[in-house]
Amino acid sequence: MQAITKDFDPQIVRVDPEGFPTAGTYRGIAAVQEHVAKGRGTWAEGSCEPEKVLVNGDKVVVYLHARVRLKDSTDWVGGRFADGFAFRDGRITQYLSFGQRSDAWGGWKWAGVDSE
Repeated sequence: MQAITKDFDPQIVRVDPEGFPTAGTYRGIAAVQEHVAKGRGTWAEGSCEPEKVLVNGDKVVVYLHARVRLKDSTDWVGGRFADGFAFRDGRITQYLSFGQRSDAWGGWKWAGVDSE
């Protein structure tokens, strides 16, 4: 958990969109740590692999491929989505997940970066 949060600003804001199992807004390092632990605590095993990184100034979008097996299940589930990170003074101030990758990029979208 220390590795995950070492670059977080103390006032970080974490947002999981509607439809995600842990949907909501979490503020501050302690709340984000609890949020991540709760979500990952449902996994028996899994991975979340980066596939592409897009940068626009102080914002970074990472395309991810998640594949997990939940506790009490033999089935693997997964999907492709994006996480967005906003930086200020070298610290992450926003950490957002996007159920649709396209929600993270484009001139009028969150990061203003082109997906190609």
